[in-house]
Amino acid sequence: MVMDYLTSPEVWAAFFTLLALEVVLNIDNVIFLSIITAKLPPAQQPRARRIGILLALIFRIAFLSMLTWLIGLTKPVFEAFGQEVSWRDIILFFGGLFLLWKGTTEIHAETEGKHSDGPRPVSTAFSAVIVQIVLIDLVFSLDSILTAIGMTNQLPIMIAAVVVSLIIMLLAANPIGDFVNKHPSVKMLALAFLLLVGVALVADSLHFDIPRGYLYFAVAFSALVEGLNLAASRKKK
Repeated sequence: MVMDYLTSPEVWAAFFTLLALEVVLNIDNVIFLSIITAKLPPAQQPRARRIGILLALIFRIAFLSMLTWLIGLTKPVFEAFGQEVSWRDIILFFGGLFLLWKGTTEIHAETEGKHSDGPRPVSTAFSAVIVQIVLIDLVFSLDSILTAIGMTNQLPIMIAAVVVSLIIMLLAANPIGDFVNKHPSVKMLALAFLLLVGVALVADSLHFDIPRGYLYFAVAFSALVEGLNLAASRKKK
């Protein structure tokens, strides 16, 4: 059985396709981890990111082990304004609202907060950061696994792709987090991306499809422009 998986071109094609998709979807999670853990003292930030990624792995594998229940989340539970509403829609709706709230408050703190005359804000409690990470991990995990189910019905392929993508996420979390924290303009771009993802989740819950490719293209273009600005700034220095 194992050799059949290892020697099948169809299995490898499905694995790499799903892995690429999972890595792209995990960008949302990495950016959120980078921003939310920035409130912690520098010594605690890597630990919080590792905990966030491990929780994401646990949630994803737990969801994969409950495929029948998870697929049931897409079934309508009631109807509102002529639209059928499922538990998935409800989770994505409130998850999107959470991202919109978090992105807006962080942008306010980065702009207005730093210019206030009051005392400097203290670091956020470690437990409060972990609670926020758990909440958003649940939303991103649900989105990720439902995407995986739509790509293939082979559970071993889904588990392998999810685990490998999260290992990549674990390796990238600290470098990305440190880079975002070091450059305020990049952090603002990351926050804007969170707002876009929040809008996409809310729209998805309301059955308005916004292809993620559009969002990633917009962010990639903005990141390219910001990269050129940073390169020009270093050259001037």
